[in-house]
Amino acid sequence: MSPEEHRAKAEKVERSLAKLGPDDYEMAIEGAMLAGTHWLNRALHLQGASSADDDVLHTYMLTVNALRKLRVVDAARVDALTEIEDIRPPFVRGDFPGGQDAARRSLELLARIRSGA
Repeated sequence: MSPEEHRAKAEKVERSLAKLGPDDYEMAIEGAMLAGTHWLNRALHLQGASSADDDVLHTYMLTVNALRKLRVVDAARVDALTEIEDIRPPFVRGDFPGGQDAARRSLELLARIRSGA
């Protein structure tokens, strides 16, 4: 996917995120992860770290060497997306208390990933 396609998809997801309320924390976390993935891929493509046909789907699916390479290029964004992905299971797949706080944190991390992308 091209950098501009990633931007368009991320912005579309973020428009949907803006419509959510505090009780929609599962969707906020999912949306932050999806939009963050698009912003990360856009940034990596623009930095020449990955090609348009080599998108990151999830940081936990990367090989150790690929993850290390991408962290050298853009550790802040890679680490922010990793944190969102780590937040996801207990609040989206599970029933841990504190979902609203987890959603707020996910959206903060999304803003970091988006910044400058």
